[in-house]
Amino acid sequence: MTSVADKPATGAVPAAPAQRTPREVLIAISGLVVAMFVAVISGTVVSTSMPLIIADLGGDQTAYTWVITASLLAMAVSTPIWGKLADLVNRKVLLMTAIGLFVVGTAIAGFAQDTTTLIAVRVIQGLGAGGLMSLVMILIAVIISPRERGKYMGLVGGIMAVATIGGPLLGGVVTDAWGWRANFFLPVPLAIIALIVIQRTLHLPPMPKRAVKIDYVGIALLSVGVSLLLIWVSLGGSQFEWDSMTSFVMIGISAAAVIGFIVTEFFVPEPIVPMTLFKNRTFTLAVIASVSIGVAMFATSVFLAQYFQLARGASPTESGLMTIPMIVGQMGASILIGALISKFGKWKRFMLLGSLLVVAGSYLMTTLSYDTDYLWVSVYMVVLGAGLGMVMQNLTLVVQNDTPASQLGAASSNVNFFRTIAGTIGVTIMGSLLATQVTTHITSGLKSYTPTSPEDVEALKGLAGGGIPHVSELPDGIRVIIENAYGSGIADVFWIAVPLAVLSVIAIAFLPNKALSTKTSAEQLKEEFEQVAIDLAEAEIGAPVTSSMQIVEEDAEAERAAKTAKTSAESAR
Repeated sequence: MTSVADKPATGAVPAAPAQRTPREVLIAISGLVVAMFVAVISGTVVSTSMPLIIADLGGDQTAYTWVITASLLAMAVSTPIWGKLADLVNRKVLLMTAIGLFVVGTAIAGFAQDTTTLIAVRVIQGLGAGGLMSLVMILIAVIISPRERGKYMGLVGGIMAVATIGGPLLGGVVTDAWGWRANFFLPVPLAIIALIVIQRTLHLPPMPKRAVKIDYVGIALLSVGVSLLLIWVSLGGSQFEWDSMTSFVMIGISAAAVIGFIVTEFFVPEPIVPMTLFKNRTFTLAVIASVSIGVAMFATSVFLAQYFQLARGASPTESGLMTIPMIVGQMGASILIGALISKFGKWKRFMLLGSLLVVAGSYLMTTLSYDTDYLWVSVYMVVLGAGLGMVMQNLTLVVQNDTPASQLGAASSNVNFFRTIAGTIGVTIMGSLLATQVTTHITSGLKSYTPTSPEDVEALKGLAGGGIPHVSELPDGIRVIIENAYGSGIADVFWIAVPLAVLSVIAIAFLPNKALSTKTSAEQLKEEFEQVAIDLAEAEIGAPVTSSMQIVEEDAEAERAAKTAKTSAESAR
């Protein structure tokens, strides 16, 4: 019998990854934690001041939605591309590139003088964020097995909680003290630290040598198809009619591009979205669940800031404080459930419970009004946040656990891709609905309102322009009308999330309850490539070939047998 080790080296099989101690694992992921911290803090310090930013730059509700959508759109389109590149080229270089893009976009955003410029640089931010969201989870999978990943993700979740909870508070304080532009510059020194830490501490197993073939046609078709679809959803009904020629042309081109992309992926050697992944029941159901969860996740992050500032008249700092229950629920559940999954190796029961909490939390959000007792609002946020925390990261975990290591990047990133694209479309539709509902509620409220002072007349003129108002500066009578309009409008849009959350419960219920592996993706990748080498060797020489893993197991068995025989001989004497 021939061993695969006896064959000439082809460079196809990667070297065996070295075993890491818990301390070495913590050191290895420290740079990843800092990188993710930069991404989270960059978004959260701005979130509470976004209504103020749009108001200062002279934007309206459509501009507000597009500032959010532009980043999500770039993130959605780039996520599967980053993931596929992670299967082909140096992952560490990719991560550092993503951080660089994200920070450049963030810094330039601080100089924006109008919403058009802000939207443009948000695209750059989105490209970098797409890389960070994909690559951090992929790299953690490379060095930590699924069974052990929960407790380490608990640590990551704890640090992310600091960024998520502290970000809005810090952003509100900075906005009130120095203006909203200062928020965009805060992450820059942190990003420099992240780059240094990654360079010094992140040491990855070598990638297997394989031909790098980029699917440029697929990238172009995906970008055109997804972008036009989102633009149509965003502008339809306001910039052009749904049944207009413009609408028909955009939908036609988008559909043709998406169909062309799907066909292309069947024939290119390295598809961005391998269609074979959909044969995997775990991947397909996780995508369906991600679509549902994505809408709830993005909707809460976008519309809660508007609710507190426009429906309750809170300042950016107060708005940040008010969102703490949501973040505590999400991060607390993420840390706790991650630790429990690692301890017991069970994941499905926790994800089912989480998906039910998302349904409950989404429904509770539909009951909001401008004068809902904040205690009840806090309960609603905790329920929804806990549900999201129990489901989000674990959807990626179960996909990584049931996917070949050679497709780790593509599988992980595509779960995020479909979640992001669903969230983007969902937020866009909800934003359009909110604009319509707010206009309807304001018009209805002002019919019975009679201005009694010059301030009232001036305020009504400002509202007629369609811009987002500074609620705290409005006269009391008009202020109540505006707060009621936004409170009722935001509650209405959450009805879109409820049926989607029910769909996530069904998808998770049918996920195969596969045990979590104890091998890292680097170890699995070595075995996969070694098996390919064995198959080729057996076909070439026409005889069975023993893998290095088999040799190790046989040697271990022989050693155990020798010890047993020696013990028996000593006992006989």
